[in-house]
Amino acid sequence: MKDPTPPIEQARWSVEQVAALFERPFNDLLFQAQSVHRRHFEPNAVQISTLLSIKTGGCPENCGYCSQSAHHKSGLQREPLMSRERVLDAASKAQRAGATRFCMGAAWRGPNDSELQQVIELVKGVRGLGMETCVTLGMLRPGQAEQLRDAGLDYYNHNLDTARDFYGAIVTTHHYQDRLDTLERVRKAGVKVCCGGIVGMGESRTHRASLIAELASLDPPPESVPINLLVPIDGTPLSHTEPLDPIEFVRTIAVARIAMPTSVVRLSAGRSSMPDAVQALCFLAGANSIFYGDRLLTTGNPSTDSDRQLFERLGLHATELKASAS
Repeated sequence: MKDPTPPIEQARWSVEQVAALFERPFNDLLFQAQSVHRRHFEPNAVQISTLLSIKTGGCPENCGYCSQSAHHKSGLQREPLMSRERVLDAASKAQRAGATRFCMGAAWRGPNDSELQQVIELVKGVRGLGMETCVTLGMLRPGQAEQLRDAGLDYYNHNLDTARDFYGAIVTTHHYQDRLDTLERVRKAGVKVCCGGIVGMGESRTHRASLIAELASLDPPPESVPINLLVPIDGTPLSHTEPLDPIEFVRTIAVARIAMPTSVVRLSAGRSSMPDAVQALCFLAGANSIFYGDRLLTTGNPSTDSDRQLFERLGLHATELKASAS
């Protein structure tokens, strides 16, 4: 089989090249992914983040996977923006538990000026604790990314979710280009980009290849790439979606690592349903970040104790990460 890897790791990947990676024998794919991983990262180091929903429910978007959409009857109660005291208390607890980055998510289409100012104060507070900061607030208008940068924001999360040609099957209240426009504003402001997707939403393997090719073609690729496994939630349109084969999920992690060699690849939502052996394969495939804590916005996550035990069994350790150029 012809090796689909471009001559230079950072070269642009076509959908066809990424799709060819998916077709490789599993052992060969994991060997290539682990080899790429070791060229750029400490092999047994994992970055730990904690994610907090600072404003829950009532979102006007109709994303088919999301319990926070006002369009779905998930039973989730709408809550206002958390107070600064509650957010900083949660950040302090996460820091003591070993998290180095604190991520804050708000269920908005995008923040208005007043809401943005409140988030800016939260960013400043978390930065004051000595933690990296990340927010996901929906779509940003011109000038808003610069305000977040000036407050000291390290990362802005805005996922592409899925392939461009599958996007309309997941959400119709905004367009794929809206997502790309926000990412461009974040990048131009000098804020690091956290951008990934969700798999297991009924998409094909070609759609997964297209998503990874799109992510890898961002200039530069995202510094952080969360790969989420769909968590089916009652009351949402995707609640009865057939589960993705775990081996296919591991393949997706491996392909993301190969296509984006210097990005931190985060094993994100869906870990609570993954056996330890599947998570171990994901780390072997190049995942080197997780969310820590028993909650991810509105869905469950493994306990910190179970994560510590898994890390100990696998010989992994938590640390801050920076890719090498080698």
